[in-house]
Amino acid sequence: MQVFRVSKADRRIEGRIRLAGSKSISNRALIVKALSGEDFPLEGLANAKDTVTLQALLASEDEVLDVGAAGTTFRFLTAYLCTVAGTQTLTGSERMKQRPIGVLVDALRELGAQIEYLEEEGYPPLRIGESSAFGHDARLSIPANTSSQYITALLLLGPSLPQGIELQLVGKVVSRPYIEMTLGLMAHFGVTHTWEDDTIKVAPQPYQAKPFKVEADWSAASYYYSLAALSDSCDLQLDGLFADSFQGDAVLQKLYTTFGVTTTFNETGLRLQKPADATAAPMLEFDFLTCPDTAQTVAVTCAGVGTQGLFTGLETLRIKETDRIAALQNELGKVNSFFSALPPRLSGGVEQEYFLLEGKSSWDTPPTFATYEDHRMAMAFAPLGMLNPIHVAEPDVVVKSYPDFWRDLETLGFVIEEL
Repeated sequence: MQVFRVSKADRRIEGRIRLAGSKSISNRALIVKALSGEDFPLEGLANAKDTVTLQALLASEDEVLDVGAAGTTFRFLTAYLCTVAGTQTLTGSERMKQRPIGVLVDALRELGAQIEYLEEEGYPPLRIGESSAFGHDARLSIPANTSSQYITALLLLGPSLPQGIELQLVGKVVSRPYIEMTLGLMAHFGVTHTWEDDTIKVAPQPYQAKPFKVEADWSAASYYYSLAALSDSCDLQLDGLFADSFQGDAVLQKLYTTFGVTTTFNETGLRLQKPADATAAPMLEFDFLTCPDTAQTVAVTCAGVGTQGLFTGLETLRIKETDRIAALQNELGKVNSFFSALPPRLSGGVEQEYFLLEGKSSWDTPPTFATYEDHRMAMAFAPLGMLNPIHVAEPDVVVKSYPDFWRDLETLGFVIEEL
């Protein structure tokens, strides 16, 4: 097993990082390009393994398409392949075969798709065949508290269907910013929609081919916000981020004021600063419903600075690359911080889960943090190496979304050593 020792001689952060393109935006743009049937430039595509995999599989003529551990890629391709001639088998890693796909398959079947489960019902792998009836019925319902990637996969497909799509979201919408990101991107390529009450309608219409520049990844920026919060002082330029962002994770700029971190946008991106006399608030209460990918990072930040955290809106974390709630509980416990479930509470007539983060992290000998085949576990815990040396197991997992992560940390003065 590969293990990295992560450390830093001081707690000052200074420098400049050019962040790679957003995986979420890149993957959506690649599907739009494929559905448009035309070639046009996509500038700044993510170098994440998920995006590289999607790009390769969209160009592949193989009958068996293996996405590995790329969840977004699997979900987007499940929908896209329903429009492709012939029959394809879509598969992935062992962990991918444990991640549910039934909600999306049910919705696509309702639209007339021909999809079979090849192993366990409701889970990959899938056999997807062409259907002459696909898309002749435009109306369907889908649980609003499901993964936004299912909803996005259907919306991206919508304008290419004979009757468009009329998608009713049943219940509480858990990831509205990701849905709005999708609709905003579709609008860039000329596709109009309406969203009234619980129903999104997209009429049949062509995607308009036009150049597109992918914004840098706000999820990747979260790790630098965490570094800033944990530092004694910070002056860091992050290039590639936009003030007017499609991404829900842009909420970081407001969220991290809790820890004394300020954000100033400029011509090339933004500047993160934390003065030496800044202090963190004793308590943070936040609903991560619209930005679940930042929850791990914020939990580790709270633990590192000793801020008590009350977290809600974590409904989708159990079906990510790993059960991220259980993973946080296991790994934070190694440094005397605790992420505990509280009794559910009623909010707006709906029962919600809450989690309490307590205990400032401390350790004498370097803890070894497991990563659970989850890129965000590795990157969320890495900033703790600035406080005292830590070990990170299976560090190469970061290639899923941020292949240059460890190299970029080294440019800021971190020492990354393989044990």
